[in-house]
Amino acid sequence: MKTTRRGLLTAGAVVVGASILSTEQAFADGYGSGALGPWEGLSKRISTLDQINPVLNNDGLFMFGDSISVQDGYSFAQRLMSRTGDVIAVHNWSGRPTAPAVDALAQWAQAYGMPRRILMATGTNDIFTPPVFAAQVDRTMSIVGPTRTVYWVNTQVSRTGQTAAVQLADQRNSAWINLQLADAQRRHSNLRIVRWAEFLAAKPSRLTTYLEDGVHTTVPLGQDARNELIVQAIEAG
Repeated sequence: MKTTRRGLLTAGAVVVGASILSTEQAFADGYGSGALGPWEGLSKRISTLDQINPVLNNDGLFMFGDSISVQDGYSFAQRLMSRTGDVIAVHNWSGRPTAPAVDALAQWAQAYGMPRRILMATGTNDIFTPPVFAAQVDRTMSIVGPTRTVYWVNTQVSRTGQTAAVQLADQRNSAWINLQLADAQRRHSNLRIVRWAEFLAAKPSRLTTYLEDGVHTTVPLGQDARNELIVQAIEAG
């Protein structure tokens, strides 16, 4: 299926089988969403070794995320434990794009080994440079290997505090990231997509009911909805 400009502008759309936009097709002045600011000093939640060991010993999950996961991670851990009995260890950092999240995955894999399942809740902060995302998905899959399962939450960004032009660019870049993720799934049979973008796009009211600023979830409605989608994906295997 050939990617169309209209398809890229559809809220949260992921066109399975669509080709990925090339760098040359981006705006001449960048990608329209602005620049990623410094994130290293922002809030984070990183599990200690005492929290990592039970995950390895009991076949739990490692989770790598951004600010949405910093906010929603504890609620997600409780929901997952109540439904599946699984424990998680987290490496969540606000403002962080995918490349350093994958760096953290590589560091944990080398230092501790890995459980059978990995949750990647990252991509939101790649809207500023969308073309870099695909390589990071492939890099993740290389680190994890073919026998582990990766669950990846796709992206929906349209920051309501920005201008209409920036909101449109955010949405286009979110769809671009999601297209790359869908393309990666065709290459990696052990990659599962948690379709947050499609869930939000299914009903226009969800964008305001479940997102407080066009990015982060409302609490508890958006938080519960997103966490439930992730748990359902994990339950499905």
